[in-house]
Amino acid sequence: MSAAKSETEAVHARPELLQVADVVARDKGIDREEVFEAMEQAIQKAGRSKYGHEHDIRAVIDRTSGEISLARYLEVVDEVENEATQLTVPAARRRKADAEVGEFLVDPLPPIDFGRIAAQTAKQVIVQKVREAERHRQFQEYKDRTGEIVNGLVKRIEFGNVVVDLGRGEALLRRDECIPREHFSNGDRVRAYIMDVREEPRGPQIFLSRSHPQFMAKLFAQEVPEIYDGIIEIMAVARDPGSRAKIAVLSHDSSIDPVGPCIGMRGSRVQAVVGELQGEKIDIIQWSSDIATFVVNALAPAEVAKVIVDDEARKIEVVVPDEQLSLAIGRRGQNVRLASQLSGWDIDIMTEAEESEKRQEEFRSRSQMFIDALDVDDVIAHLLVTEGFTSIEEVAFVPVDDLVQIEGFDESVAEELRNRARNYLEALDEELSRRRRELGVGDDLAAIEALKPAMLVALGENDVKTLDDLADLASDELLDMLPNGAMDMDTANDIIMGARAHWFEGEEAPAAESTEPAAESAEPAAAEETV
Repeated sequence: MSAAKSETEAVHARPELLQVADVVARDKGIDREEVFEAMEQAIQKAGRSKYGHEHDIRAVIDRTSGEISLARYLEVVDEVENEATQLTVPAARRRKADAEVGEFLVDPLPPIDFGRIAAQTAKQVIVQKVREAERHRQFQEYKDRTGEIVNGLVKRIEFGNVVVDLGRGEALLRRDECIPREHFSNGDRVRAYIMDVREEPRGPQIFLSRSHPQFMAKLFAQEVPEIYDGIIEIMAVARDPGSRAKIAVLSHDSSIDPVGPCIGMRGSRVQAVVGELQGEKIDIIQWSSDIATFVVNALAPAEVAKVIVDDEARKIEVVVPDEQLSLAIGRRGQNVRLASQLSGWDIDIMTEAEESEKRQEEFRSRSQMFIDALDVDDVIAHLLVTEGFTSIEEVAFVPVDDLVQIEGFDESVAEELRNRARNYLEALDEELSRRRRELGVGDDLAAIEALKPAMLVALGENDVKTLDDLADLASDELLDMLPNGAMDMDTANDIIMGARAHWFEGEEAPAAESTEPAAESAEPAAAEETV
């Protein structure tokens, strides 16, 4: 048996294969075992081309001697489905007495004389497998490096997109991620921020950016030791790439000013960052937990006269002197836009004259609202507005003591104002309820506590009249239908999810339950079964 095997077994030493595997593994930065597996698959493909693709032919390369073994494998099965790769137990036991189902019989094959076509095919298989292994290695190396800055050389430029050679991989710097008016040529050195690493069908893709706000933050971390050490923290960054940027910094050491170290001696540190960003002007701002102070700092170099904060709407009205308006807004609104991005709040800038006019208009409109609703003269209406009352509800439900404290008001006047306000609100609710019923808005919607009468009318005018109509809406659609600022997104989500709850009552209710709601919810299920 061993003599027959020595005559037919495809075993021949190939020490040069070991050298090739070592060289490829070292040059491509992949594991030596992956190179051997690629070679084995190439030899298997050549063997199947010679002996037939229907056969299960496998190649094994000895990892120490480089010897190649080629053999055909036959699986022992109860019932043959493929005669080229399987054989029955009786047939197998004629060749091997103790053959069992699931076992493989191995037939050694003679050596393959690689022709030109077979050699070319094998080469293609090896190149493809090595490339796949290289891509996998590249993804494993860079997948956890998102957020880092890397250096590379421009390899080629395709339709404005820059392919960057990172040494152990290639990355893509898209045209829209470059700084405007920035041009590269082959061989140029480029520094960029790893924005994303994705494994795609064509291989791992490393996406770079030079316009990302965090690119500037990372550059400062490289230039400023205090940031790298954590003494100074970058709290927010806003960029208009290639033009202007704002960066907010905070010092965790009360004895260190956060702005000075970022600027450096004679501006050396900030100038190093500016040079990398093609001359982008950078405003370094001290961060503050007080939003009003922070916005004032962010609007520098403009001077701010007054700040009015609306916490619910996350909106800030900034009043500046007339001569500071253009400076606060900036060219094409750049300064206020960057300040808004930096703070995360909407910023509305107005001059002192505009602010005064706006306040006067608000004063007039609120005074007229109280005159019309409470049937009072303009003196009382003006007093209510001056004391900060903005709605009829506030007058109706404010404690009497608060009204009595207003100059000229006694307890009887306060009670009368409260009664008139409540009567007005009751009449308004009745009118809105009547209008709601006219529009056909169901009582099931009216039973939702968060939906006020005015909201129900608004829904009815938008053809939302049943729980199912409400359940079909998205949260942003609901908010668009309601008066501006009437509801926040979280409440809208809760209302819609509550409206959808009845869709699942039939699934949750026990089949034997005899209550009326359960019977109603069971009807649709029964109808579905009938259909």
